[in-house]
Amino acid sequence: MLKAKLSKGPIRVAGTMSGTSLDGVDVAVLETDGRQIFGFGESDYRPYGVAERRVLLQALGQWDGPDVDRASVSVQVAHTQALRDFTDCDLVGFHGQTLAHEPRGRGTLQVGNGQKLAEALNVPVAWDFRSADVQMGGEGAPLAPFFHFACAKWIAAEAPVVFLNLGGVGNLTWVDPGKSAPEEEGALLAFDTGPANAPIDDLLRARCGVSYDKDGALARQGTVETGALELFLAESYFARMPPKSLDRNDFSEMITLVNELSDADAAATLTGMAAAAVVQGIEHCPSLPVQVLVTGGGRKNPVLMEMLSAALTCPVVPVEAVGLDGDMLEAQAFAFLAARVALGLPTSGPSTTGVGALVGGGVVSYPGSAD
Repeated sequence: MLKAKLSKGPIRVAGTMSGTSLDGVDVAVLETDGRQIFGFGESDYRPYGVAERRVLLQALGQWDGPDVDRASVSVQVAHTQALRDFTDCDLVGFHGQTLAHEPRGRGTLQVGNGQKLAEALNVPVAWDFRSADVQMGGEGAPLAPFFHFACAKWIAAEAPVVFLNLGGVGNLTWVDPGKSAPEEEGALLAFDTGPANAPIDDLLRARCGVSYDKDGALARQGTVETGALELFLAESYFARMPPKSLDRNDFSEMITLVNELSDADAAATLTGMAAAAVVQGIEHCPSLPVQVLVTGGGRKNPVLMEMLSAALTCPVVPVEAVGLDGDMLEAQAFAFLAARVALGLPTSGPSTTGVGALVGGGVVSYPGSAD
């Protein structure tokens, strides 16, 4: 029924995202047929409380056990509450919360049960977007690139652009809008650039008791320690050819590189590392983009944005400059992917996750279909 409805035109899909920054749940409605964007609908944000964030932090990096069970319950409750006013949608795209990501090892884990969410909302739910890609040898991330291609078409880009997401981990998508579809060879290249906000947030939480460096105020007072920056850039990850992906805690040793620095110098150095990782990533792109469009919380850090602008020869601007919503782009991406899952269209491919062939990840759960 859902597939038949999609085949006749766009539907309303509510996408959700709870990212590596662990700040809360974004919900955004997209009008789409899984191939193109027809319009952007309403959106909302449900923050995690202090206790909820503590539960999620405790479970990070774990694959099972009581901490993971508690995190799953918190994620389920938060998403049900966040989506309670979106039941007029035809479909929900439910990403869940990534706790562990090890594509060459144990796989990938996003907690949250789409069947339970479908029952609670009485709406079909597409979920478990990453598992199939990882099982077929892909990185399982990033997954937004197929949506970024649709966004490049929406803004009528005429030359290659980069969508840069600066969340807990940074990732970029290089898009050639001259191609006809995201599946086409040469249309996309995507990969994680390196750590972005997560180490900065962890530093501020540990040293200052606040969740992030608001407006980059602390970093602006400090100086980048070049020795620590050079050690960071010597990591083998940056020399690896994309596609490639990271877990939130893969660069946790970054904190040790700034242990002896003052709060301000440590914040400045971690911010400099996030920017330098992006600069390294841009060098892997097939061609220099005409514009870097920044989404995620990092675009609100003026120090980070200034560092990127100083290091890159192309303009670096928030996605709002082209009429998109940087707070909701990832939630919109999972709305778009949900429609593709419902249609059986691919959601990732060799140039976005390194998987051997195009993969249609995800499953759709329907209310009343639980065993």
